[in-house]
Amino acid sequence: MRKINFDAIVGLFVLSGFLAFAYMSLQLGEFSVFSMEKTYSVYATFGNVSGLKRGAIIEMAGVNVGKVNSISLGENDQARVQLQINDGVKISDDAIASVKTQGIIGDKYIKISPGGSEELLTDGGVITETESALDLEELVSKYIFGKV
Repeated sequence: MRKINFDAIVGLFVLSGFLAFAYMSLQLGEFSVFSMEKTYSVYATFGNVSGLKRGAIIEMAGVNVGKVNSISLGENDQARVQLQINDGVKISDDAIASVKTQGIIGDKYIKISPGGSEELLTDGGVITETESALDLEELVSKYIFGKV
């Protein structure tokens, strides 16, 4: 009887360790199973989103306000980006979305500069003013081959 109790305790300890490991893995991967945070979608079209990935952060005034949900090729061979914006964040219809580089590693993110309009974007709205990512390789090649 004593051995069965000891085995049960060890089994529960191993199971709790496994669950803790799984939970930490999900949190570090920024994947949340229990997230109930409400968001709405806004779309933006860019000429170049080189290096931008799904899940990249969206900042407004230096504050994280959402994540990039999807990136696809839209009409006119432009990149169409779906932005998931947290509820409560108001974006005017003349806001500017820019692809920026963060840190020394060069992770890309979207920066939204607020506009002055009182009209707000709703779910499914489109940010019309965008600034594409700066492609350093293209600039260097233009400089080297004298096309600047």
